[in-house]
Amino acid sequence: MTGAEARVNGLHLHIDCASGAAGDMTLGALLDLGVPVEVIGDALDAIGAGRDRLHVTRVVKRGIAAVDVKVDTRGELAGAQRHVHGHGHAAAPVVEQPAAAASPGAPPARSTPPPARATRPRLHRHTHGGEHTHAEHRHDGGDGHGDHAHGDHAHGDHAHGDDAHGDHAHYHYAAIRHRIADARLTEGTRRRALDIFDRIARAEARLHGTTVDDVVFHEVGAIDSVVDVVGTAAALDWLAPASVSCASVAMGHGTITCAHGVLPVPAPAALEILREAAGVMADGGLARELCTPTGAAILAATVTRWTAAPTGRPVAVGWGAGDAELADRANALRIIALDPGTAARAAHDDLVWQLDANLDDMSPELCGPASDAVFAAGALDVWWTPITMKKGRPALMISALAPADARGAVAAAILRETTTIGVRFAARERTVLARSTREVATAYGAITVKIARDGDTILNVAPEFEACAAAARQHGVPVKLVFAAALAAFAAAG
Repeated sequence: MTGAEARVNGLHLHIDCASGAAGDMTLGALLDLGVPVEVIGDALDAIGAGRDRLHVTRVVKRGIAAVDVKVDTRGELAGAQRHVHGHGHAAAPVVEQPAAAASPGAPPARSTPPPARATRPRLHRHTHGGEHTHAEHRHDGGDGHGDHAHGDHAHGDHAHGDDAHGDHAHYHYAAIRHRIADARLTEGTRRRALDIFDRIARAEARLHGTTVDDVVFHEVGAIDSVVDVVGTAAALDWLAPASVSCASVAMGHGTITCAHGVLPVPAPAALEILREAAGVMADGGLARELCTPTGAAILAATVTRWTAAPTGRPVAVGWGAGDAELADRANALRIIALDPGTAARAAHDDLVWQLDANLDDMSPELCGPASDAVFAAGALDVWWTPITMKKGRPALMISALAPADARGAVAAAILRETTTIGVRFAARERTVLARSTREVATAYGAITVKIARDGDTILNVAPEFEACAAAARQHGVPVKLVFAAALAAFAAAG
């Protein structure tokens, strides 16, 4: 890890969404901020998408140099059972999409993580013919971001590889969730990716009057959306931000036309996702959809405070490009890595919510999946306690800690995944140490360690268990040896 990379880990991130938000914009901004492209590539390999699908270039949006991310959507996820959805494409002539030339007075080009392949794929523009039987619709002019919209939302012109076929591969929500849960991802990447997809699924279920289990993703299940979500989750796991803020996200206004008729902007699912997360929306001043459901879900799963940027020293700035050229602004999302200073990074008091439910009729086999679902809903911690209930019955109590903006989602997950018919909650004050991560070199490979500080004083260091377990399996040694080697390497590095 270089010194420049080390500085962006464990800092505060502030996200500016004056031009809206989408998955590809967020991923581009994180790469521009300093996340190594190999971090994204490893996660894409783990879920069977393959790192070669990711193509990273630098473009200029109204004088702002930004990272543009495109995903090659040809083929399928490795080993996946796909759902083929015919669209009847009318493909326009194949057009190369070169990076835009820098305009006079534009900032100098910054170094960009190298693309996975030397050349970008040739791109098709396509339209969807006819009215669809599932919940999707067209938005004239596109959503401006190149990110597939999900459910009742517009999706405009998307970038695809050289594919002349009239169908796309889509993957059911349950299949996507299973793939992510079983993939050899870091625990933080897995948890964040599941949280993002679960937020979209809950929004879809509420909008369509169905259950999460019955939600069938179409555009959300397209390969580029899966890549955007998992890639972003991996990037954020690598950055391990101490906290994340966002003042508001521009949503746009106007209407979009779909098989169900005319619907208003903001797109219904994006709006529902923000509502559940207690997010803050702004109009943005443009008559078009600016925030896609994927963009909204990433923000909902990531932002810890919906507020203006805090006081601090800007360490790095990343810009992620959207596809469309907007008339009055750069179509780009900005992420700032801020160092709030030693005093602000010392131990500090925090307010969270503790949620509890008593269960005397639940099979222990269901406890593990229930814990996973509660974590995915945004819980900071989940635990089980043996208790005795009325009539002397042995029972269990599930407890979870959640930030205020995730309390509703965590309560809903407990009610959905367990046999309880009620959830208690109470505010809890806690003292929290500042946390960051660092990668150390050992005889068993690179291992991530978590560092807890009070100001400049390191109080705790713990190797990431999943990384140690994976290295132990690979080398055929006990996990405790890898654990000890990581601690020794950290101590030797000073």
